[in-house]
Amino acid sequence: MIKIGITGSLASGKSTVARIFAGTKYPLFNADLQVSKIYRQKMFANKTFKVFRLNNKKNIKFKIKNIIKKNKGEINKLEKIIHPLIRNQIKIFTRKNKNKKFIFFEIPLLIESKLMKNYDVIIFVNSIRKIRLKRYLKRGKNKEMFNLLDKRQLPPQKKIKFCDYVINNNGSLKKLKIKIKSIKNKL
Repeated sequence: MIKIGITGSLASGKSTVARIFAGTKYPLFNADLQVSKIYRQKMFANKTFKVFRLNNKKNIKFKIKNIIKKNKGEINKLEKIIHPLIRNQIKIFTRKNKNKKFIFFEIPLLIESKLMKNYDVIIFVNSIRKIRLKRYLKRGKNKEMFNLLDKRQLPPQKKIKFCDYVINNNGSLKKLKIKIKSIKNKL
């Protein structure tokens, strides 16, 4: 089994790259999707309710985003709750797919979380900030949250040092697929 980590800056195109790499043949772990699932779990709601002193448990994700916007230090509390849960999900996913030739992991904070040693190959998806912001806003999100989350990540030049391959995703989907195919041929 070859474990391939895909990381990159916010709205750089990690999900698109990961889906193309994995296709329908190989399993793909999406950390952001797992975080969304965790937000909906009762256990998480109960713990978060206590940590953030929320007055009710409805729409926790929205409430937490508002708390983080008001007090940027609160994101550390959230990460202390979420990150261990995600690491556990990664272990379960890996065990479940141990007989596959390749397994893919889309993890935005792979480098920041110092998880590099857990992967055989790391691919960094890079894109200029202006394009990333445009993509983020197109998803119906706001610039303030983009800036907050983008600052939480290491600058691309620091992350690239830990990666085996870099995909610059500033052009068309056709160009992106050509870059991915080139890397696939090397794997």
